[in-house]
Order: sequence, then C-alpha cells, then structure tokens
Amino acid sequence: MMELIAQNMAPIMFASLVFFLLIGYPVAFALAANGLLFFVVGAELAPLSGGSINLSWPLLNALPERFWGVLSNETLLAIPFFTFMGIVLERSGMAEDLLDTIGQLFGPVRGGLAYAVIIVGALLAATTGVVAASVIAMGLISLPIMLRYGYDRRVATGVIAASGTLAQIIPPSLVLIVLADQLGRSVGDMYKGALLPGLVLTGLYMGYVLVMSIFYPRSMPALPKEARTLGAGVISLIVALALAGAVFHFAQQWLQPGHGANAGILAAALAVIVIYLLALLDRTLKTNAMSRLAQQVVIVLIPPLALIFLVLGTIFLGVATPTEGGAMGAMGALVLAGIKGRLSRDVVKQALATTTRLSAFVMFILLGARVFSLTFYGVNGHLWVEHLLTSLPGGQTGFLIVVSIMVFLLAFFLDFFELAFIIVPLLAPAAEKLGIDLIWFGIILGVNMQTSFMHPPFGFALFYLRSVAAKVPYLDKVTGQKMAPVKTSEIYWGAVPFVVIQVAMIAIVINFPGIVMHYKGPGIDPSAIEMTLPAMPGLGGLGAPVGGLSGGGPNFGTPPAAN
Repeated sequence: MMELIAQNMAPIMFASLVFFLLIGYPVAFALAANGLLFFVVGAELAPLSGGSINLSWPLLNALPERFWGVLSNETLLAIPFFTFMGIVLERSGMAEDLLDTIGQLFGPVRGGLAYAVIIVGALLAATTGVVAASVIAMGLISLPIMLRYGYDRRVATGVIAASGTLAQIIPPSLVLIVLADQLGRSVGDMYKGALLPGLVLTGLYMGYVLVMSIFYPRSMPALPKEARTLGAGVISLIVALALAGAVFHFAQQWLQPGHGANAGILAAALAVIVIYLLALLDRTLKTNAMSRLAQQVVIVLIPPLALIFLVLGTIFLGVATPTEGGAMGAMGALVLAGIKGRLSRDVVKQALATTTRLSAFVMFILLGARVFSLTFYGVNGHLWVEHLLTSLPGGQTGFLIVVSIMVFLLAFFLDFFELAFIIVPLLAPAAEKLGIDLIWFGIILGVNMQTSFMHPPFGFALFYLRSVAAKVPYLDKVTGQKMAPVKTSEIYWGAVPFVVIQVAMIAIVINFPGIVMHYKGPGIDPSAIEMTLPAMPGLGGLGAPVGGLSGGGPNFGTPPAAN
C-alpha cells in the first residue's frame, strides 16, 4: 500500500491541492501547506518509491533562495505600477469624460451607447489594465443612462461587463505580466503578441452590437436629439482627422531616413500633438474653426492616447522595459489627475492602499507556489503532467483544445492569478516540448482566462457589476420616472453571448497563430543572405565564391598558382 502511494505521489498531491481550493482554503496557504505536508510524506516514503521521489530534508535549504528569486524579480514590479496607474485614473474622472464624449459622438446611431461603452472599455484597458476599475466605472456611469433611454437590460449589462474584461487581454494587462513571468518570456513580446487579438476581440464585440441593432432594433435605440448636448459636427471632426492624417504622412516621410521602423510611431505622436494644440487654441481663442463636438472629442481623447503611447509606445520602441513603462504610466496618471483637479491626498492614499493589497496578494501566492513546486518537482509531478499532456491525440492542436477546455472549466472556480501561478507552470514544459511558441500559448491562455471574469455564476466582472447596479426601484435623475431594479438573472443572461464570443476568439487564436506571431517581426530567409569578403592580396584563390559567400575565399586543397 505504501509503495502504491509513493509511486503515485504526484497525482495524489495535485488532487489534494484541488480539494483544498474547492473547500475555500486561501490559495497562498493551500499551496504552501500542501507543499510542506507532502514534502514530509515524500521524504519519508522516498525509499519505497522506486526512484520516483527525489526528496530529502536538506532540499528545504533551497526555499530561502527560491523566495529571494521571487522578491528580487524586477518584472513583477510592473504590477504595482500599473495597478497604481489604473486606480488614479479611475479616480480622475477620465472614464466619465470618455463615456460622455464618445456617447455623444455615436449617439445618433442605433446602439451608439453600446459602441461607446466598448470603445471606452478598450481605452480604459489600455490605460488602466484593471478589470474591477473598468467595470465599476462604466457600471456607475453608463448603466443608468442606457436604461434611461430604453436599452434591453441584458444587452446593457452584458456589454458593460464584457468591455471591462478587455483589460485582461489588451496591454498593459496584469495577467500578461504574470503569464510572461511564469512562461519565462519577455513581457514586451507578450504585449506585442496580445495587441492584435485584443483589437480583434473588441471588433467582435462591436460586431455583436451591430447584429443586435439590425435584428432587434428596439433593444438598443439611438440617443434622442434632446440628449445630444454637443450637437452636430461630425464633418468638422472628419476634417480634423484628415488634417492629422496629412501631418502624419509628411512627418513619416521626413523622419523615415533617420529613424527607420520607428518613423511611423513618432510621426503618429507628432500628428496627435498638432491636432490637440489646434483644438486647445480653437477653444481658448473661441475662433470656432472646429465644432463643439470635434473640440470635445479631440481634447478628451488625446490625453489617454498620450498615456497609452507613453506606456506601450516606449515599450514597443525598445526605449523602456515594461517596469519602466509602468513607472512612467503611474507618473503620467498623477499628472493627468492633477490637470483635471482631481489629485488629492485621499486619492493617492486609496490608490496606494489598493496597490499594496494587490501586490501582497500576488506575492503571497507566488511564495506559496514556490513551496508547492519544490515538492511537486521533487515527486516528478512535472514529468507526470508532461507525459499526460504530450500523449494526447492530435499533436499541438489536440493539446491546445484539451488545455483550453480544462482552463475554461477551472476558471469557474479559480481567478486568473490562481490559474497563472498554479496551472501555467505545469502546462508550459509540455507546450514547449510539443514545439508550441510560448508567447502564442500565453495569449491563448490569456483569452481563455478572460472568461473567468464572465461566465456565470462565479464571474468576478458580474459581481463587480452587481455591486453597482440598482438592487431596488429608483427614480431616474433626469426623467423622474420610477425605474425597476436590475435582476441578477439579467446580468447572467447578458453575459452568455459574450462568453460565446470569447470562446470563438480562443478558436480564432488557435487556428490563426499569425495574429500573435507577428511579434517576431518579418522572417529571414537564410538562402537570401549574402556575405562579401574583402579582397586579400597574397592569398591564392581569393575572389571565387565559396559555399554561400560572395567575394571569394581561399581555394583550400588546390595547388598554388605558378609564378
């Protein structure tokens, strides 16, 4: 009996961890306690294991070094920086300004408020990277407005919850930082790989709203004329965008010789600065060259776009590491909050408290995971998992499908941090052995983990929205009408179509890896490489091509030329 337990220690240990988690034991302590308990058992049963357990008491001396490896990990410093940035921006009122302005822009269109929520969700994702902040802000601001103007409650709640979860996959997402760390890959590469899938997912959300507005127009009416306080002026905005496009074109031509591949990004930054200054001058001098709508859109949209460039642009250009980009983003958030007059001691205090709590939460889980992995690797658990997964039928595709289903199901009970720290280290070796690019694998997992925020009944985004949606009847501030409360069932049913879209996105990333693999840049054809050697007088045979080299090389093995 003891021999059987000793030879199957890895599956018993994993099942024990799952049991501890399901009964609600805190994750960090479940990992550490499980690791220490099975270390004691494994060290005693090692002689009976037939070589499958490699644990001994001196191995515990490795724990301090493993802990120090976590505490000295500079990559993880990006987590508190981006969290602080997101909380400060949430308190600065940026979400409110964005929703009001973009809602006015899309107001005349059926489903305009839903489009506005999705676009603002993407912008908040690219500036905050925090799901809770995005969902709560949009739930407080947009949900009452959407219900006021007759939106279907399931559509309204679903759009808000789904748009908030874009912060999971659009850089600078916290989960991408953790995944990059656990997979041993660059955070910058993970961000580059995730950018296009995040935009595609945003487009799929907007496509769903378009389909609903066509087939069920009463579920999302256009904003009534009296609610469009900024009036018309779309043509003025189009002219301003065309001017920005012209500035971009000429700036790119001018910068191309000196800056190469970075010319496009620098030219875009210059075009944005020019159009922003023109809008500020127009408003200050009251020349009315732009419509009020165009002025508001440019002035409200440019600061968050500038912050996105400050964070992501510097990372993609190679000017800053993700940690440095996060530090600049935190500073930029303080500056934006100060410009808006929303920076106060209380705001900074709340942001620091929230950042400290989240950072401590992540750090404790990581330390617990180090204890667990020390024992799990000692009982050859990684080899058990690797053998289990690499023997699946279907090769890479079969592996990715099974892993996606497993993560989707586990996401009903575990949040993305727990999945990243417990499951990903077990899956990564098997994926690498099958020849799967780990950045591609990380993006698949990231999109999959996004569903953990959405699927009923445990989705955190649904809980966040439930916390701010009306639970009792209330009087609308504008119309004075009595509004019915939002039911929990309406929030759950509203989330279902977006969970289906997220699952479809997983299938798209698996079947079209090119939307991620572009992070590697253009491929190099070895047959097209030419090397030219300089002429070297005095060495016979130089000048004739040798192998793939042009310009010649020594003709070894032949007699020297006669004098």
